[in-house]
Amino acid sequence: MTDLLDGLNDKQLEAVTLPYQSALILAGAGSGKTRVLTTRIAWLIQTGQVSPNGLLAVTFTNKAAKEMLSRLSGMLPINTRGMWVGTFHGLCNRFLRSHHREARLPALFQILDTADQLSAIKRVMKAMNVDDEKFPPKQVQHYINGAKEEGMRAEHMDAYDKHSEMMRDIYSEYDAQCQREGVVDFSELLLRCYEVLSRETALREHYQQRFRYVLVDEFQDTNRLQYLWLKLLAGKDNCVFAVGDDDQSIYAFRGARVGNMLDFEQDFSVQNIIKLEQNYRSHSNILDAANAIITHNRNRLGKNLWTSSGAGEPVRVYDAYNDQEEARFVVEEVKMLHAEGQALGDMALLYRSNAQSRVLEHALFTAGLPYRVYGGLRFFERAEIKHALAYLRLLANPADDTALLRVINFPTRGIGARSLEQLQESAQQSKSSLWQAAVEKAGSAPKPGRGIEGFVTLVRLLQEACIGLTLPEMIDQVTTLSGLRQHYQNEKEGEDRIANLDELVNAAVAFVQEHGDTDFSDTTAEGVSPEANRQQQLLAAFLTFASLEAGEHQADPGRDALQLMTVHAAKGLEFSTVFIGGLEEGLFPHEQSMYEANGLEEERRLMYVAVTRARRRLYLSHTQSRMLHGQVRYNIPSRFLDEIPEELLKRMNSRSEPKVAASTYAPARSQSANYPWRVGQAVAHQKFGQGVVVSYEGNADDLRVQVNFGNAGMKWLALEYAKLTPV
Repeated sequence: MTDLLDGLNDKQLEAVTLPYQSALILAGAGSGKTRVLTTRIAWLIQTGQVSPNGLLAVTFTNKAAKEMLSRLSGMLPINTRGMWVGTFHGLCNRFLRSHHREARLPALFQILDTADQLSAIKRVMKAMNVDDEKFPPKQVQHYINGAKEEGMRAEHMDAYDKHSEMMRDIYSEYDAQCQREGVVDFSELLLRCYEVLSRETALREHYQQRFRYVLVDEFQDTNRLQYLWLKLLAGKDNCVFAVGDDDQSIYAFRGARVGNMLDFEQDFSVQNIIKLEQNYRSHSNILDAANAIITHNRNRLGKNLWTSSGAGEPVRVYDAYNDQEEARFVVEEVKMLHAEGQALGDMALLYRSNAQSRVLEHALFTAGLPYRVYGGLRFFERAEIKHALAYLRLLANPADDTALLRVINFPTRGIGARSLEQLQESAQQSKSSLWQAAVEKAGSAPKPGRGIEGFVTLVRLLQEACIGLTLPEMIDQVTTLSGLRQHYQNEKEGEDRIANLDELVNAAVAFVQEHGDTDFSDTTAEGVSPEANRQQQLLAAFLTFASLEAGEHQADPGRDALQLMTVHAAKGLEFSTVFIGGLEEGLFPHEQSMYEANGLEEERRLMYVAVTRARRRLYLSHTQSRMLHGQVRYNIPSRFLDEIPEELLKRMNSRSEPKVAASTYAPARSQSANYPWRVGQAVAHQKFGQGVVVSYEGNADDLRVQVNFGNAGMKWLALEYAKLTPV
């Protein structure tokens, strides 16, 4: 027993040895929550309070469940094989296999993965003659899964217009089809299990008596149905040990409900809220920065991380002119740290949006630094980028069969496998390219169809639309006219994919700036004007550049490599050195958060997660301007930077700062009451149009105001002469 509890701090020990009662363990980042949870299970078993089969533990990933069982095996001489430790989906699958009759399922029911579920929905819609343009299948899939995660069947869904009525009807028919075929999707596993426990009183009481102890990891990430399932399984008398951190609840877009923690406190009459605040990961300057940021959130249970490992290094802040300079700075710092002996794999580059990785990847590629994109794909390997490049490859060379096969039916235009087989057979017989075979098949169709004729018409339209355009304009046209943008707008998480398409335009702008003066006169094709030749050669050169960046410099699995990832992907990880880029209003916090209930608080939790990934050294960077959809956007530094006390920071550079600078989100620190305009105020100028006040400099006699006029750029105006009016 002494060995089991050895090394626990006071709060950890209190949590592990709690008497029989429900408790909420607020486990801060790096506070040893996994150890507490595992040791709690081991202590309960070793003290004879429960048998290994008399408790249930829920984790959020299979990896976490395996790690917990592995640790338990090392702590106790028990066989963990039969223990109920796993994810919500895994445990519900186990329950339904044992009670398939009560669940009205066949004994060998099959589980649909995401792709299988989408195919099943498409079959239902086809049978119902539903227009998949008005009702995109992925949108329907999101609707069905969202309803199930709220615990609602089709008959419970409101239908307030024709559209919602049709969505409800598709859901109902999809459910009926799954029942006929004896299959379930992931969301169904939990919903079906919940319904069986609700309906079968004897079965529910059996499991309530068996699992007197229920332990839950990452409680802040539970959705509504998961909480209801736990509540049902625990009953009135069982002991629920919920471990989580409301400050790290960052998955609202997946249905996570941070309010479950407050509900749990009331529903289970929780007397014990134990706060694990001692951090074993980071130095105190990093923790103090994280604490200072998160205290601006109002809806939180509240805790304050601390450490005994000393202040450590200050948090470094870099103010870059643009995103290319930001990337160069990161590369130089990485090189320096690596030369000093720090492994590349112990350094991470974090960003709010996937699209930000493109500029960083290019800088790393140029510098010859190996890197991996954790939990995702490198920029030029992402599906939406490969689709866009395939269309561009067809413009450069219609005989490119590989490119044609990739996009001939994407977005879908009614070209089935049999049609493709016939097209390939025709091309083989005539010894021509697939494009030539498609043109012959299309003939002189008067109207574009949804099949191969429509595809030929589309490619010809793209060819005509791109005549005389610059490379960035060409990419913008292709991604729009091809239907790629419209297709991704209908996806649940399509916003990231559209941002990546925008970033491809930015990549073209940067490429033209770097290679725009290349002389292509020696490769002029016969009968082609110099300008058209230049356009074709630039496109070919850009496609070559994209292929090289996608195919070369890929880090070997066992090789030391820098880690690139979104902040969401970084949760649960830690690194000696962390770079967080793009700390600008509209990017981090994301502009969408301004329009969503509690959106800004979720963004702040995301920033808190990002900061607490760092053990020893933390870099925060922002840019004065950043390329967005081929246009330069001028930025205001993120409010999160203002929320960190200045004494914790070390500014790496000092750009020409005004004598008196007004910070948009800290007016009390710098803004004078004598100024006629407040920072953030919308104003209009006769010549430059509408803009937003960014900062001030000077004194009463020579006061100047800095205004961001969008397309007209950032302007300094002397207030004595400038005629500004409020908007």
